[in-house]
Amino acid sequence: MSESNEEKDPKTGGMKAFTTIWIGQVLSLLGSGLTSFALGIWVLQRSESVTQFALIAVIAGLPGVLLAPIAGTLVDRWDRRRVLIWADVGSGITTLVIAVLLYQDMLAVWHIYIAVALSSACAAFQWPAYIAAITMLVDKKHYTRVNGMIQFGQSGSTIAAPFLAGLLMYTIDIWGVLILDGITFVAAVIALLLVKIPNPEPADHPPGSKGSLFKEALYGWTYIKERPGLMGLLFFFAGINLVVCMCGVAILPMVIRFSSELGGGTVMSFGGAGMLLGSLYLSVTGGPKKKINGVLGFGMLFSVGIFLAGLTPTLWVVCLGVLLWNFNIPVINGCSQAIWQAKIAPGVQGRVFAMRRMIAQFTVPIGDFSAGPLSDYVFEPLMAEDGKLAGPLGSVIGTGPGRGIALMLIVFAIFPFLTSLWGWLNPRIRNIEEELPDADVLAAQEAKEKEVEEAKADAEQSESPPQDQTPEASGA
Repeated sequence: MSESNEEKDPKTGGMKAFTTIWIGQVLSLLGSGLTSFALGIWVLQRSESVTQFALIAVIAGLPGVLLAPIAGTLVDRWDRRRVLIWADVGSGITTLVIAVLLYQDMLAVWHIYIAVALSSACAAFQWPAYIAAITMLVDKKHYTRVNGMIQFGQSGSTIAAPFLAGLLMYTIDIWGVLILDGITFVAAVIALLLVKIPNPEPADHPPGSKGSLFKEALYGWTYIKERPGLMGLLFFFAGINLVVCMCGVAILPMVIRFSSELGGGTVMSFGGAGMLLGSLYLSVTGGPKKKINGVLGFGMLFSVGIFLAGLTPTLWVVCLGVLLWNFNIPVINGCSQAIWQAKIAPGVQGRVFAMRRMIAQFTVPIGDFSAGPLSDYVFEPLMAEDGKLAGPLGSVIGTGPGRGIALMLIVFAIFPFLTSLWGWLNPRIRNIEEELPDADVLAAQEAKEKEVEEAKADAEQSESPPQDQTPEASGA
């Protein structure tokens, strides 16, 4: 090739095309973050119910998980750019409907539940299409850097959206925030219209991957199951996600109980800064050359961050621990994503990525729901002033409100370390990049073998005796 992917015109693909899409998606993500924060405040103010507020998060997560296999299958069938466009259009329409209802003083909490569910359904199609599009746009040497850019956009919006939403609600009111979100969706669609995303050739679809919608959706699981290294990596992330959710939910109550709301806000800001720095590191450097080292090595550092956050009721130590643990998250995610993008055939990436996301995230609601009961009824009583473990551990991590949660963090910090160690000791996971061929290499080998077989068939046909003799001639 005379021209590298990164030098291609945005209309024909390459890094420029991806960057155009990325800018639009970052704006859309920021707009969604503004709306999410503003609607959450609106529900709390109107209902004064934490349960109704928490139900928004539950409804936001379920459709994406439940629809993932079907969405991924349809993404493989359809044009991926159109999927991204219609997903943005669908989310934008639901936001504008909410804005109109709010402006006419007709908005109710149940309207928000429906809108959040519809937006989540759109996201179920958007995410596998977005990730699979990367494979068709950029060279695989850029996969980690590109995934770092995605993580950077997500962490940046996490930091900026709450502050901007709070500021905008005082200047243009909540319905103005919703209109602004709708404008960001328009920007995302325009960015997609400016580029072309190549679709995989039909030959990229492996045998047995086509059929009924259910069969194709199930193929995502079959594809992963046949590759032990990917299966191990998948369960590694299921365990990591469980710990991330449990500790992420518990950290704020822990800090507030020994410090203040301001201290809690400071710690959360350090968490966002950690994710931003980790994303920036990945975007600039591309991460470790061997991506599995990025997954497992930073998985161990992730444990150190959680352990440090629970070690002492000193605010700056907790901030340092939270910064370290959140720094590792985008690096782990980006390196893993690069492995999957390199190893999965482009024609089935939609369904495989969707199935992967569903399985890896099935522990998320478990972690979210179990963190509260475990801290309130197990760990906090153990580390109360007269708790059963206050004597042996109190001199090390302290006793009283919040120190039970600290103990929970320290206990669960062990699991990512052990999971990473298990990955190192498992040769299928440790050697996944060497043992499992890249999809493009495998496709080239298959094409070469097909050429050889065709050439052999042609040679055999040319060596066979003529078949056009008449019966009279052959009997003469």
